[in-house]
Amino acid sequence: MTQDNNTGDQPPPEPPKRGSMRFQDSNTRPKEPSLAEQRARQQALVQEERDEELARQADAKAATRRKILIGSGVTVGLVGLVATFYTVAKPTEVTAVCTDSNGVVQNDDNCDENYVTSHGGHVSGGFLFLPIGGGGFNSYRYNYGGYGTIGQRVSGGSYDPPSTRANVTTKTGKSVQRGGFGISGKSGGTGGSGKSGGS
Repeated sequence: MTQDNNTGDQPPPEPPKRGSMRFQDSNTRPKEPSLAEQRARQQALVQEERDEELARQADAKAATRRKILIGSGVTVGLVGLVATFYTVAKPTEVTAVCTDSNGVVQNDDNCDENYVTSHGGHVSGGFLFLPIGGGGFNSYRYNYGGYGTIGQRVSGGSYDPPSTRANVTTKTGKSVQRGGFGISGKSGGTGGSGKSGGS
């Protein structure tokens, strides 16, 4: 009798290979992340947000620094420009012209305090008053920086005394105000003469 030997017809099953990968099919549910993985993800997101905020702050500081530097440069430039303007606008040598109440150029003696007081006149509020026939007074004061000849209306200038640093003299060379830092002659008040008595 012959026996069927089925065991020899089929080879034994092969053992699984090491390092092989098994794939999940579409019905398999993904594994939930562990608590440690969830914490790690949250920390990574928080750190990323922190880094972005720090980068924004650094950009803002850099922009502010640039503006400050540009502003400083502009300020330094403006200060130099203003200083130059004042140097030009406030000359150290100014000529004073004596004028009457109508702005007509008069003899320098009429604005000299010593001359006016010695001829019965007086000084008040920057004006010098000389008596005239008939019992009245004519008033005189200096115009600073203007020009003109006696009998003509003064051109330009100002009735405000210049800075105390300016040397003010008449066309005849009399000193009205000696320049310097804080050194000046007598001040006549409003519209003032800033005079030193014609010394």
